Amino acid sequence: MLSVVLAGGTLLAFALEGGICIAMAAPVMLPLGALGGVIGKIIAESSGQPVQGTLAALIFLPGWAGVESLTTPRPEFLVSSAVEINASPDQVWESVIHFPDLDEPDEWYFQLGIACPMRAEIHGQGVGAVRHCIFTTGTFVEPITVWDAPCHLAFDVEQQPAPMFEMSPYRHVHPPHLDGALRSTHGEFVLDQLPDGRTRLTGNTWYEFDMYPQTYWTLWSDLLIHRIHARVLEHVRRHAEGMSRSHGKSSTSSTFPASQP
Repeated sequence: MLSVVLAGGTLLAFALEGGICIAMAAPVMLPLGALGGVIGKIIAESSGQPVQGTLAALIFLPGWAGVESLTTPRPEFLVSSAVEINASPDQVWESVIHFPDLDEPDEWYFQLGIACPMRAEIHGQGVGAVRHCIFTTGTFVEPITVWDAPCHLAFDVEQQPAPMFEMSPYRHVHPPHLDGALRSTHGEFVLDQLPDGRTRLTGNTWYEFDMYPQTYWTLWSDLLIHRIHARVLEHVRRHAEGMSRSHGKSSTSSTFPASQP
C-alpha cells in the first residue's frame, strides 16, 4: 500500500496526473496493493516452486491483460434525471430552447474542477440546428436530431471538451485519459405533461467509458453526470416557473394585453 501511495505521489510530482483522479483511484489501488503484498509474500515463502512456472506467469499474465483489453466490449451507459415543473410543456420547451446564463457554481465538486455547464445556445431551428453547450472546460457541439416541440429534443455529440480540470501544483496538467476516455455520444430532453398541468422534464445522457474496472469508474461518472443534469434541470425549472407566474399575472390584467411567453 505504501508503494501505491509513493507511485501516486510520483505521478503528481512529475505532472503526469492530477490530485482528483489519484484520489478517485485510491479506493481501488490501495486494496490491490495490499492484496499484491499478501500474494507476493506467499510466493516468496513457498518452497520448491519451479523457476520455469514463475517465468511463464510473468510472461503470460501481461499478455493476457493486453488481449483482454482488445476483446472487451465497449458498452454504452445511460444517465437519466428528471424534475417536475409547475409550468406547461410549451413554457418548459421555451426554457429548454432559450434560457439565460446559469449562475456561477457554488457546489464544491464544480469548484474543484469538474466540468460545469454555464450556458447553452441553439443556432438554427429544427433538425439540423446545432446546439452549443458551454462548460467551464470548453464547448459541447451537438447537432439536433429530433425537434418535436414541445415534447422531445434530441442531439448527437459531435465535439466535447475535457470532463474536468486537474488539481495539481502545476499550472497545466492534462493526462491522456482526459482525451476521449469518457465520451458523450448523444442526449435528449423529454417533456411529459402531467395530469395537474405541470410538466415532467427528463434529461438523458448516453456515454462510453474506457477506464477499467468500469463497474467502479461509472459510479463516479454517473454521479457527476447526475449533478450536471441537476444543475441544468433546476435552472430550466426556475426559469419556466418564473415565465409561468409572469404570464399568469399578465393574463389577469384588465389594462394590458397578456404577454407572450
